[in-house]
Amino acid sequence: MDKDRKIYGIDISKSVFDVYSESGGHIQFSNIVKGFRLFVKSLPRTALVVMEATGYYHYRLAQFLDKEGVYVSVVNPLSIKRFIQMKLAKVKTDKSDAKAICAYGKQNEVPLYNALTSVHAECLQLFRLLDSYQKKRTATKNKIHGEKALGVPSAVVYQSLQRDLNHLNKEMAVLEARLLELVKEDQQHQLTLLQSIPGIGMKTALFLIVVTDGFKKFETASQLCSYVGITPTIRVSGSSVRGRSRISKVGNKKLRNLLFLAAFSACKYNKACKMLFDRLVAKGKSKKLALIAVANKLLKQAFAVAKSGLPYDENFVSKLN
Repeated sequence: MDKDRKIYGIDISKSVFDVYSESGGHIQFSNIVKGFRLFVKSLPRTALVVMEATGYYHYRLAQFLDKEGVYVSVVNPLSIKRFIQMKLAKVKTDKSDAKAICAYGKQNEVPLYNALTSVHAECLQLFRLLDSYQKKRTATKNKIHGEKALGVPSAVVYQSLQRDLNHLNKEMAVLEARLLELVKEDQQHQLTLLQSIPGIGMKTALFLIVVTDGFKKFETASQLCSYVGITPTIRVSGSSVRGRSRISKVGNKKLRNLLFLAAFSACKYNKACKMLFDRLVAKGKSKKLALIAVANKLLKQAFAVAKSGLPYDENFVSKLN
């Protein structure tokens, strides 16, 4: 990073965003286009704006600043949280958070933000809504099952739940069709490549492409595995602490769940994954741990296929990291 670059930390909320820099101190702007423009006018050419990925709120500002040619970095909120905890901070306000984010940007190498295209932005919106509808559908199915367990004493309640379930199914079908249409327009070749891997179906392939922006967000398979959260964490301290190895659950939960489900199919039809699963189980490892390892391998296979531009070949042996 350029040592002369001026760091601006931003804590953003629904209505306003707080800015802190060592030269300008604390300033607050409205979280609207007018506020964005005023903020840009106050920035020097050497500015680097650092902010947290805060759901919906950071997106518009990050996109606006990138379009205006301002250097932007969007960092994981957990990284900022851990950084603040290390400082033993006793005060937590929007102003103090902006100052902490500024300090984090000065002390760490932060990645530059890659602005989303309109297609990618719509794909992410579709997936978020699909995920929301999926949770509602599961809850509705559970309620229907509960009513059946009671012998369906209220026909009105049961029929209402069935209508709700039918409506959710129709809406999800519309969203999935639109998502497939967009990805086919933009990434048809990559979609075909990923589905050449035994175990990875259409839905998992779609999600991989959208979440990774066509695998452009990651330079190595290990980075991608860490992002998804299927890398093991080791708990060992001295001679007394020997905790069980677990997966890191810091990552994309939806993608992690899809890959775990895909691992069941891969254990049957993916030669390399089946060998891995059988080997781990033979060593006495639990089937769940073996499935997690298979999910990790599937992800590495997907990364290798996407980066090489070649379809999956089960006879091709290569180091994927």
